[in-house]
Amino acid sequence: MNFEELGNLFVLYGLNVLYALGLLVAGWWLASFVDRMVSRALASTRRVDVTIIGFIGSLARYTVLAFVGVAVLQRFGIQTTSIIAVLGAASLAVGLALQGTLSNLAAGVMLLLFRPFRVGDAVEVAGRAGSVKGLTLFTTELATGDNVQVLIPNGQVWGAAIVNQSAYGERRLDLTVEVKPDADIDGTISEGLSFLNGDPRTHRSPAPSANLAKFTLDKVEIAFSAWAKASEAGALKADLMRRLRGRLAPGLQQQSRDGSLREASGALSRP
Repeated sequence: MNFEELGNLFVLYGLNVLYALGLLVAGWWLASFVDRMVSRALASTRRVDVTIIGFIGSLARYTVLAFVGVAVLQRFGIQTTSIIAVLGAASLAVGLALQGTLSNLAAGVMLLLFRPFRVGDAVEVAGRAGSVKGLTLFTTELATGDNVQVLIPNGQVWGAAIVNQSAYGERRLDLTVEVKPDADIDGTISEGLSFLNGDPRTHRSPAPSANLAKFTLDKVEIAFSAWAKASEAGALKADLMRRLRGRLAPGLQQQSRDGSLREASGALSRP
């Protein structure tokens, strides 16, 4: 064994490894820098939607990383032509291995082209609800009502029904209140309509309405309905519930239209 040649090889490849590591670190920093610069340049024009800015910035970042990866491979004597030949021969295997990633990439492009939502919209998709924070090459970022980050692969977003609560600018809020048959039904209706008509967030056309949705021996259901801006409908509904809580009979419950909220009126009356 020739230790001198072995030492030379160790020094040669050791330097190549150090050079490759340095190139990777510098390339990672450069990719982040290019991402920030592209995003700032597009944002400064004020003519490009925020969703597109995030997508193009992410695309620029991964483009730089791809060039850095090729440069690192060339440092070890691997020619790009050889890489292309290997990828061509193993295209089927690579396609099967990366089909999930590639589908997310394709879905991201489709979301960017057809724009079913924008940054800031309140959406429900893939079993998650929240406001859209961003769209990258592979994921869609949501923020839930309690400000928790949710990252959903673009393939799941594009392949599922998308409920955009902000698309049309206004929403109808529905609230069903249960009271006892001997309660002041007319007073409850009058107070609810008075609150809705007096609140500036309520649209005047169509006007707020209230009616008896159900009448049984042990309870009466009063349904309130009104229109408001999509961004204000939830807060208006919550304020209406607080306004009517004093009229709810103890032990009965109030529920929203979709049945997602049920609380005892005694609990609602507590501070």
